[in-house]
Amino acid sequence: MKITKTGKLIHRRSGINHFNAKESRKTQRRKHKNLEFTALGERKVKQYMML
Repeated sequence: MKITKTGKLIHRRSGINHFNAKESRKTQRRKHKNLEFTALGERKVKQYMML
């Protein structure tokens, strides 16, 4: 996870470590993008991290 300069929480998409040869190149590229947490998820994570 990463907290950006503006305070948004970003996390890495799951499923990109191995077993990617069988997937299309488009899917492989799409998996390498980071995702933002939803508002509820962000609140919960910040609460657990005590930010």
